[in-house]
Amino acid sequence: VMTGHWEFTYRDDEVIRNIGAFKGDFVAQNVKVREEALFDYRFADFAGFDEDAGLAFEPYVMKDVGGVKVAIIGQAFPYTPIANPQRFIPDWTFGIEDGRMQEIVDQVREDEKPALVVVLSHNGMDVDLKMASRVTGIDVIFGGHTHDGMPAPTLVENSGGKTLVTNAGSNGKFVGVMDLEVKDGKLSDFRYRLLPVFSNLIQPNAAMADYIAGVRAPYKAQLEEKLATAEELLYRRGNFNGTFDQVICDALLKVKEAQISLSPGFRWGTTVLPGQAITMDHVMDQTCITYPETYRREMSGADIKMILEDVCDNLFNPDPYVQHGGDM
Repeated sequence: VMTGHWEFTYRDDEVIRNIGAFKGDFVAQNVKVREEALFDYRFADFAGFDEDAGLAFEPYVMKDVGGVKVAIIGQAFPYTPIANPQRFIPDWTFGIEDGRMQEIVDQVREDEKPALVVVLSHNGMDVDLKMASRVTGIDVIFGGHTHDGMPAPTLVENSGGKTLVTNAGSNGKFVGVMDLEVKDGKLSDFRYRLLPVFSNLIQPNAAMADYIAGVRAPYKAQLEEKLATAEELLYRRGNFNGTFDQVICDALLKVKEAQISLSPGFRWGTTVLPGQAITMDHVMDQTCITYPETYRREMSGADIKMILEDVCDNLFNPDPYVQHGGDM
């Protein structure tokens, strides 16, 4: 089961095709079709579309896990049209929509009678914590977006009981394992482990390794070309720019002949050790996004100040519902 974030930057028609090809369930209770688009909606035959509710995707899915009925509700990244170009998804609206989340939790509890209600979220940890304090009836929130590797879940109290909230890092660094014990049709206990993944100690899946090798084959020589040697640790992590971000910004200054360079805040990409060769692979995994164009333009000092303060506000606003995640 999955929900969405960067998937939406492939543009809406490809999102629909990808979900159709996905051997799993895509759920998102907080993505609606705009009212003006409903009259001539391009994806009206898509199985997940609910015309009456106006929802673009299935809001939840039921699973039998070890003989226990589990409802899994999806929460896609709520700020998709703000953090990414809205033109990619012109017919869909997003948002936290905790009011609708409460309605769906209540409806699922009433209609499906699950022993457990789980939310699969891409809100970010702080937003998940606030939502857990406002919405009742959720047993567990498995979250993402802010890349927090939480060694233990947070138990959030709300007017209807308690909700467990956890995030398991990013980039396959950890596997979060939550064992839930159900008694008398409801959650009675849990055990949680955040397991580090040591990829060099794990036997790769042979079919996937062969597939990746086949996809890379036409570009292998280009990708493995050695471009330079790292003089220091090149990395991205935390809320502020890392050394790899600085290399990118320095390159923008030089190539664009600019006085100031700004780069989007990302926290992914391979770390390169001092003395290690920097390859085209490394460049691609730091810069290869779905809208990678770079620009040079004139800006006033006031505009630059406004942009930086806006990004700061997205990250550090005291109200989690105003935070968008990402980096400076």
